[in-house]
Amino acid sequence: MKNNSFFFLAFLFLSFVANAQNKTESPADHVNILMGTQSIYSLSNGNTYPAIARPWGMNFWSPQTGKMGDGWMYTYTAEKIRGFKQTHQPSPWINDYGQFSIMPVTGKLAYKEDDRASWFSHKSEIAKPHYYSVYLADFDINAEMTATERAAHFQFTFPKNEQSSVVIDAFDKGSYIKIIPSENKIIGYTTKNSGGVPDNFKNYFVLIFDKPFETKYTWNDNGLTKDQLEMKADHSGAVVGFKTNKGEKVNVRVASSFISIEQAEQNLKAELNNAPFEKVVAESKAAWNTTLGKLKAEGGTEEQINTFYSCLYRTVCFPQKLYEIDAKGKIVHYSPYNGKILDGYMYGGTGFWDTFRALYPLLNLVYPSINKEMQEALINDYKEGGFLPEWSSPGLRDCMVGNNSASVVAEAYLKGLRGYDINTLYEALQHGANNEGPNATGRKGVEYYNTLGYVPYDVKINENAARTLEYAYDDFTIWKLAKALNRPTAEIALYEKRMMNYKNVFNPEFKLMSGRNKDGSFTKDFNPFKWGDAFTEGNSLHYSWSVFHDIQGLIDLMGGEKAFTAKLDEVFSLPPTFDDSYYGSVIHEIREMQIMNMGQYAHGNQPIQHMIYLYNFAGQPWKAQYWSREVMNRLYKPTPDGYCGDEDNGQTSAWYIFSSMGFYPVCPASDEYVLGAPLFKKVTVTLENGKQIVIKAEKNSAENKYVQELKWNQKVYDKNYINHFELQKGAELDFDMVNKPNEKRGTSKTSYPYSYSTQKK
Repeated sequence: MKNNSFFFLAFLFLSFVANAQNKTESPADHVNILMGTQSIYSLSNGNTYPAIARPWGMNFWSPQTGKMGDGWMYTYTAEKIRGFKQTHQPSPWINDYGQFSIMPVTGKLAYKEDDRASWFSHKSEIAKPHYYSVYLADFDINAEMTATERAAHFQFTFPKNEQSSVVIDAFDKGSYIKIIPSENKIIGYTTKNSGGVPDNFKNYFVLIFDKPFETKYTWNDNGLTKDQLEMKADHSGAVVGFKTNKGEKVNVRVASSFISIEQAEQNLKAELNNAPFEKVVAESKAAWNTTLGKLKAEGGTEEQINTFYSCLYRTVCFPQKLYEIDAKGKIVHYSPYNGKILDGYMYGGTGFWDTFRALYPLLNLVYPSINKEMQEALINDYKEGGFLPEWSSPGLRDCMVGNNSASVVAEAYLKGLRGYDINTLYEALQHGANNEGPNATGRKGVEYYNTLGYVPYDVKINENAARTLEYAYDDFTIWKLAKALNRPTAEIALYEKRMMNYKNVFNPEFKLMSGRNKDGSFTKDFNPFKWGDAFTEGNSLHYSWSVFHDIQGLIDLMGGEKAFTAKLDEVFSLPPTFDDSYYGSVIHEIREMQIMNMGQYAHGNQPIQHMIYLYNFAGQPWKAQYWSREVMNRLYKPTPDGYCGDEDNGQTSAWYIFSSMGFYPVCPASDEYVLGAPLFKKVTVTLENGKQIVIKAEKNSAENKYVQELKWNQKVYDKNYINHFELQKGAELDFDMVNKPNEKRGTSKTSYPYSYSTQKK
């Protein structure tokens, strides 16, 4: 009996070990692609949608709950799915282009979007970057999909039915579709877009089924036409049908191209061919694990690990690859600027106003080779469009302010990227800095800025103080790049002078930034709580910190370190008062600040996201440690309401990734990251050069949020920053975490991060 008990216990132990091994989770398993999807027009919890895709893939696919053309294509609180949509949408505010959908149905030929919509439940939904599955209750169909960079594979499990069908909707604004029964194929194109495209824009698509069509219809808004195999209309579509047995799986392979039907077929052949569905799912998961696995987070709660990888997933979605690989293996693209088919890389779907802050710094640290492609694509943007984009989707979009392409270009080169034509990019920066271009490119108000040193408040140029502050930082990045490229002395001096223009909108009466009139006077009705007006989606309390390159200069303007840190403290201690008169109503960014219970700190929008780290420049680094932890714990969750505002193409997610590692790129074009405190007990970053950054904080806990001591490669390190190039050599950072602030560490000026005023290099 004793022997039997021993063997029984041994069996239980071995079973436990085997199960534990089987349940080993990869990075992709921790991703919740529904994070941020519980959003509405008036309140953003992320304004995301679930993207089933590959990292930086050309085409994303998403279940569609919203109506055709609705930027909120998938809303967590929705009850019905209308289709599965190919999308390139970077944001609901920018909306989409190159979109069409596919939807399986049974019974009656329900092809219109309201008629074909099916009830669904999140309880019968699996949503991962590499795989999506949902039960369509009205049709008794289980729909599954996975994706490659330019193609997707659907698998529909049908019930026993005499009339099972698949609806293809090519959307309105001009579309075409053709059924080719002999090849079980459907081809077509959609032109639906929201701007930023030439007149000849088309997204061509091809679908191949593994089951012959028994019924065939095309349709437009006037109705169905049986056995008509071709349709060109404002809004066209197709329905193909067949008998199915219970549990029968029908596979549909889909690909698209901005170039031609032939190229769409080439994309399908190259990326899917006849691979079985399960193989494509496994390959997609492996691709995600390779990309996400560059960072390994350990020693946090399950919620924190899930948040980390869900955020990391978002950082590697945009911008999207808009280039394709032709039959000869050549990289080609359709130009969203001139409508031509040209050689080389093309990317689209990012707003530099958002992403210059942390997203591009993360690429430069962890994924520099992909950013090298993006830099080469920017060269093509400039050659084909005349300016570098500030917001691309896919071409130039008129959105936001600033000339922050300068930061994106300069930072990449200054952090070591090589092997592309930096001189042409520098020419593009010069051109953008001294001209006003179309659709938010160049610099609006450039003549005023270059002569007065600021964009005036009273010359009918909106958000003028914000423009001035961002142009000044952009000039700093051009100055840094000009020096690196050994440009003429006078040219270097020009940008060195202009980078100090931030001082021209500092209002000495209020010790804050404000609008300034053409005659040099400051606006008499200044209200630090007024959103918009002289600022962009924020108020003076948010934008006054936008002197990324010269925080010491800002400290001096504000009256020294005590006055400066008091102003920082005030952001958190003031009530969330606001003046929305500029907008005429409460915009969602205001509401998001108001309800987060962090005073005037508006993390849901980008201008203030670096502010927490500024305590390091004024001798109070423990406050950066405290507030960064507060924001991570309170404002991020791996849930549908998991963000505190627009996620914005990886920027708000990149803030979390950096902050959870314990540092943040306050001034992207410098070579420094400013310290906070790590969230996890251990994070390992595997760099492309094979080296590793190992960040340890063994005593980390909810209570132990403060840094007592930091060791770099076993040596005590007393700076409030770490250097990019030193990290590239491989590093071990060991944080000794405690539950009370160390008010002595990092208080010496020799510990402070870079400011132009003190270092001038």
